[in-house]
Amino acid sequence: MPVTRPIAHVLVDQAHRQAWTVDAAEAAQMNPANPGDASYAQAVATLEAAGLPVAEHREGLITDDVLATTDVLVLPHCADDDWEATTGVGSPRYSPAEQEAIERFVRRGGGLVVLAETEQQKYGNSFGEIAARFGIVIGNATVQDPGHNFRNVATWPLVQPVPHPRWDPWAGVPDAALYRAGVLDVPADDDHAVFGRTFPDAQPAQRPVIAAATADAGRVVVVADSDVFGDDSIDDLGNRTLWRNLVVWTAAGPRGNASPGDAAAVLDDPAWAQLTAAVESLRPFLAKDGSVAESDREAAAPLVTEIADCVTRLAPLFPHQEEHLAATVTDLLAWRDAGLGVPDFLDSLLLFRPEADRRDGALHLVVFPMYTQNGNLDRHVEAVITRTVWPDWIADLEAGRYDNAAFVPIEFVAFTAGYDTHSAVLFPETVAVRETPRFTWGGIFCDREAARFRTVSRTAADILGLSLPPDAEMLLNDQALAQETFVLWDLVHDRTHSHGDLPFDPFMIKQRMPYWLYALEELRCDLNTYRETARLEEDGVVLARHVRYAILFDRLFRFPTTGERVRNYDGLGGQILFAWLHRSGALNWTDNTLSIDWSTVDDAVVALADEVDRLYHEGIDRSRLGHWLAAHAFVSSLVPPHPASTWAQGPQSLPTENREAVNAVLADEFPLNVFYEALRKKLADTIAATRGMTGADV
Repeated sequence: MPVTRPIAHVLVDQAHRQAWTVDAAEAAQMNPANPGDASYAQAVATLEAAGLPVAEHREGLITDDVLATTDVLVLPHCADDDWEATTGVGSPRYSPAEQEAIERFVRRGGGLVVLAETEQQKYGNSFGEIAARFGIVIGNATVQDPGHNFRNVATWPLVQPVPHPRWDPWAGVPDAALYRAGVLDVPADDDHAVFGRTFPDAQPAQRPVIAAATADAGRVVVVADSDVFGDDSIDDLGNRTLWRNLVVWTAAGPRGNASPGDAAAVLDDPAWAQLTAAVESLRPFLAKDGSVAESDREAAAPLVTEIADCVTRLAPLFPHQEEHLAATVTDLLAWRDAGLGVPDFLDSLLLFRPEADRRDGALHLVVFPMYTQNGNLDRHVEAVITRTVWPDWIADLEAGRYDNAAFVPIEFVAFTAGYDTHSAVLFPETVAVRETPRFTWGGIFCDREAARFRTVSRTAADILGLSLPPDAEMLLNDQALAQETFVLWDLVHDRTHSHGDLPFDPFMIKQRMPYWLYALEELRCDLNTYRETARLEEDGVVLARHVRYAILFDRLFRFPTTGERVRNYDGLGGQILFAWLHRSGALNWTDNTLSIDWSTVDDAVVALADEVDRLYHEGIDRSRLGHWLAAHAFVSSLVPPHPASTWAQGPQSLPTENREAVNAVLADEFPLNVFYEALRKKLADTIAATRGMTGADV
């Protein structure tokens, strides 16, 4: 399978007499009788499978230069040779200069994982000093727990998870056990957190054993045992998932925005500024259909000429669009010469083929009279510069597994006022043309989708008190990661429209039916995408896990709370998902706090996918109206319809003619529940602020 970009780079220290090695062959030399008790090879494999490539620091001091390309530094337990078989390299004592370099690394945004031990002081290492720089004290103790332990060994205590209002490092972890663990002391302040402690019957009781700290832009985790993630223990209980979660948490702090790429040559060209000014000056003269009133034509015509001239001057910067931009100029001048009636840009539209040039970073200039879906509904002239997002791994997936020749993920580089809206698509059917051609492409602005998702989801999580798993938090903090996640989601989702029972028109513009059918279709594609991510993850596509979080959070938070309540089919899809998860117990809202059972939510979503697929399969044997009624009954079983609904009264109350039956649908056939009524009000300002948002804005 294609290799996605690294989510974070991990460096494991092996140069300070570590008692753990990432090399299985070296582990066999260190501990011939039980190599797994000296090996972190499985711990490394776990991180690399999650998209975190691991490097080793094998010799020399830890310096700023050593850490320059690292996101997370892991310090496995180290010791004098009197106590442990070690890698035999360096000293277990980190010099003051090394400790200062580590602290600088963390405070400027790095992650640090310290894997300490029982009876910490005897080993002669510097872990106590390093942890103390971040306010955590490593105690000199050995935990025993006769009641909560693994395999009836009192010195193998189970860890009691400690809930945190913002973070959930225990997501997907049923239990974890330590093996001859020490304890930690942690300040009770906002910069520190206890993730795990001993149980009340342990000795010492209720003491931290997994602690975390935030230090300026960076994060630190200290675990009071190093055996927990060794090869001979990592598959016990949920230790492997806990390891991944803790490392990802240290890397999941706020990230910078996605790189804007190189578009300076276009944006700095005076012709672009002149083009956008002319477009905005023309806007007041345009009617809804794009025409200009006869009384305004004398004033508008020079502006159209100016737009055409600017396109001509910019065209050399887009050599791959030579024919298309020449046709754009021709269409502009022909429109002007014909008296600025209803515009017709069919000729230039047919020559705009971004799907034929899907190169990562490719820039396109688009100037069309068009409306923008979910934005400006008038066909006005707009100018937009797009950048194609097409990394190699997505290209490989599309070519070999998810054939979708029309799919074009793009970013905004610059745009005129028609896109200063919530619109996140560039579709050919929005362009003013004399006849409808066969559409061969559809552009989706992944940067706007990702930015809105991150903004709304983060605010919703804060409002609802939802503790975020590390992978989810990283997704909300990393625009580049979110954009590529949305590209993968959209690729699989869009392809699903044309597969399965009762296939839809992918653009859903040729069928007239009750809006809950559109809600179910969009939801069906997302649910099947969710299910498909399990197979993708098994095949090594690390962003598949993030797609699941994106689907859940966007469906549960943004979709039901965005837009008008008039046939809001995306909103209804989110309402259906919420109701199903709430009914199954995978989601709970109690004391104004939302919680998700991450151990059951995947199964619950797949079960809903199966139910929707069954509805579609059975719909083949029904009449069109019969399928609509069955779909209404299915949705009504989860989301109660409006009390005044004609459809809820049964087929005897409906007109027999399909068109009239559609007309009987209420504008808000399925109103929001009390959860969403409250959430929608609290998110209103945040959603309004996402208007016109791009990846550079969050």
